[in-house]
Amino acid sequence: MSSDVTNPDGGAAPAPPPRSGRRKLWVAAGVAGLTGVVALAALGGLAARDDKSGAPDRLSDAQSSAPKQNVSDAGKAEAGDDENARGEDAKGEDDWAGGDWSGQGDRAGQDRDKGKDDKGKDEDRKDEDRKDEDRKHDDRAKEVPCNTDKLIQALVFANDNHGATLQLAKHCTYNLTRTDEFGNGLPVITEDVTLKGDDTKIVRDATADDFRILNVGPGGHLTIKGLTIKGGQTTERRVSVDPATVWSRYSNSVQATAAAKAGNLASLEADTVKARAKAGTAPATKPAGPSDAGTLVEEPEVNDGAGILVQPGGRADIEYSEIVRNQSGGKGGGLANFGQTRISKSTVAENTAFLYGGGIFNAGVLQVDESKVRDNEAGIGGGGVANGAPGIFADDVDGGSVWLYKTEVTGNKTIGFGGGILDVEGDTKLDDAKVTDNTAVLAGGGIATADSQLTLKHTTVAKNSTVGVGGGLAIAFDSVATIEDSSIRDNVAGFFGAGLFVEDSTVTLRKSEVVDNRAIGPLGIGGGIFTIFGSTVTLTETKVVGNVATLRLGGGIFNSPSSEVRLDDKSAVKGNRPTNCFNVPGCFA
Repeated sequence: MSSDVTNPDGGAAPAPPPRSGRRKLWVAAGVAGLTGVVALAALGGLAARDDKSGAPDRLSDAQSSAPKQNVSDAGKAEAGDDENARGEDAKGEDDWAGGDWSGQGDRAGQDRDKGKDDKGKDEDRKDEDRKDEDRKHDDRAKEVPCNTDKLIQALVFANDNHGATLQLAKHCTYNLTRTDEFGNGLPVITEDVTLKGDDTKIVRDATADDFRILNVGPGGHLTIKGLTIKGGQTTERRVSVDPATVWSRYSNSVQATAAAKAGNLASLEADTVKARAKAGTAPATKPAGPSDAGTLVEEPEVNDGAGILVQPGGRADIEYSEIVRNQSGGKGGGLANFGQTRISKSTVAENTAFLYGGGIFNAGVLQVDESKVRDNEAGIGGGGVANGAPGIFADDVDGGSVWLYKTEVTGNKTIGFGGGILDVEGDTKLDDAKVTDNTAVLAGGGIATADSQLTLKHTTVAKNSTVGVGGGLAIAFDSVATIEDSSIRDNVAGFFGAGLFVEDSTVTLRKSEVVDNRAIGPLGIGGGIFTIFGSTVTLTETKVVGNVATLRLGGGIFNSPSSEVRLDDKSAVKGNRPTNCFNVPGCFA
């Protein structure tokens, strides 16, 4: 599988020792009536396509070309080219055979802002310092005309000569029309390469075969600044997938919903807890499929990462750039990271993934700071960001480490779980972040986790929604979440836990608020917080106020018989409708 995306010169890495089997995912209330096959058309542009085969076009020698507003790798110029500029290329190919191509990319400031809440003036000074450093290193950069063949040549030369800094043409669109045999529009990055632009775009032509734009191989380090990466598309699988069916393999959500309708949810929970105690495991088991034996380092599939793919052992730094309108047939519409990636002061928007991570998929180490992840879509989970993924066609992909700092995750959607963010067996931290206006059909309108570590500090989770459970957050399957100095407000759920749904997990809230959330369906329970299946929720100096549920089972907090909610004397649960609490010691109903 990895050989499909690894640079052929580098070969596939040897497989590390196998990992042991793992318990599998959720017990979460689902949505009655969401059955059958979900059409691919529901993903908004993810239509199934036939795989295209055949030998790729050979990369032609660079043809003479002047800097233009829009060029393709066929070397064709648009009307209105400047005749004098065209003459500059008349010097011939020798201009690209020599010169100093050894300049290493400017790294000034790439480790800035590691979690420090600096004042605005300090940020401005740092930006000026960065620009000064850029100017100092401009003499190292090799200018690349607005010609796609020249860009391809320059990248090949950089890979063969220990890297380079390439200054791309200002206001230029490099239009890609051809692909290599591994589905990449540009040569795989295997050295230290920096691409610097100014209102510069690298775009897959809309009529071209499917391919991703950029691929960073093992040992490669790509830095992009001032670029737009747009229109990458990897071939979709010719199969229909129902998110409810995927998640039901790992949960008894259908039974929980039916039990709530019949008024015997407590009986179902008691039976489930007994079954767990007897078996010593979760009642849900992994569906039949490939063995759990695998590698310690997750490997990408051929369809992952339509805009940018970062392979294991690769690294990417993306600054002052946009990754927009890319479509993945697998994971990671805009970016799939299996190595190390930092996104800074950038936008990841309007991308789509057939499976997970409409904007970003991560199975490595990912940092996103002072950026926006907005208006992306995923078919199964993680409309904005997916850190890990449940297995469908193969084993699970464990999540890596994700840190979002001063970043907005907004307006993202999924038919399944985790409209804004999905974490499966990973570690996700949000600091001074916003998760707003995201939507999931099944669970976790804002954030959904399974067997994960989640930390929120100075973070707002607001105005997210789900038809199912956990309008703001759905924390499930032995996850551990710590929420500090944060706000969970104005979220909506059709069933349980409009603000926070907790299943078989441990959650701690400190100096936080759960306010004005609404469980609005006919079986709406736990407008603020809902717990089930042996969960523990601890509130310290936290207020649960103004939440609403349909049924008289804890407008503020619903605590199931098997779970525990702890309130300290500085926490307040008040002003919730129709009641404040159900089964919460020290709380007045």
